[in-house]
Amino acid sequence: MEIDGGLDIKVETENWQTHARISAERLSGLVERIGGERDRFLIVQRIPDLPDVFAQVWHEEGGDYRLEHRRSYDEFFGTNLTDLGRVADLLTGWARQDAGWDAGVDWELIELGPREEVPDLPDEVRETVEERVRVRLRCGYDTRRVLAEIAEDYLVEGDERPVSKPQAQRLVDRLWLERVAEQETWEGVTDPERLTRAFEALEAAGITARENFTCCRSCGTGEIGAEREDARGYVFFHQQVTEQAAEGHGLALYYGGFDGSDETTTAVGQEVVAALTTVGLSTQWDGSPGRAIDVGPLNWRKRLVG
Repeated sequence: MEIDGGLDIKVETENWQTHARISAERLSGLVERIGGERDRFLIVQRIPDLPDVFAQVWHEEGGDYRLEHRRSYDEFFGTNLTDLGRVADLLTGWARQDAGWDAGVDWELIELGPREEVPDLPDEVRETVEERVRVRLRCGYDTRRVLAEIAEDYLVEGDERPVSKPQAQRLVDRLWLERVAEQETWEGVTDPERLTRAFEALEAAGITARENFTCCRSCGTGEIGAEREDARGYVFFHQQVTEQAAEGHGLALYYGGFDGSDETTTAVGQEVVAALTTVGLSTQWDGSPGRAIDVGPLNWRKRLVG
């Protein structure tokens, strides 16, 4: 599937780069690039990510391309190819979900063995962990991998680990798919998408803009300088604020000038308000450089990526 010229996928490479909603040409370029040291494979997922659904390519310079794709836990296929162009075309067809994209290739079934039996969690444990995972799902920024780590670690006390890794993964996948089904009923542009558009405009104008940045205000203020590059100022909101927005409250934005002056901070605040107004979001701010910019009311429907 393609939206506005970009494929509805996320690509991760061995060198830890991540590319979301890229064009078919860019995807082909990434396939062509792999083969060197610490850059030998890429993994492609759908947006939103779906459990047990992905495609991946492995290539070492001078060797074949190993292309694999998985449709479900039991449907995992692979093939070896020598033609780079053919690999890129197949991967693009997978990304677009073209009918018959995998035709004409000698696929082999990859046997994974029987699925591991995962015992059910006690109700009180399951309900407590579910509540925490649902909050983070509503925030919308975490991957399935991160959510599984949260679920596994949430109730740990000393050596007591009430939730195993397989139990955490199964719980998260179930709740994730529920949220994916829910967001399919959403129509139009959501408030978090408007916020992202405003932050992208601010970034282009020379203001470092970060969503869901660090755990709290003090950490965000302390770490935002490392994101500066050539920016004049910054704006961010942190994870605690994201949770408040997801629970139906507004969003507090923290901002400033990198020169530390009230004049620059005020100017940055004015630019932030203008950018938010342009995308249709309401703000409350008295113009004081010492006060956060409040954004709201918000209907926090953040679409999952994963």
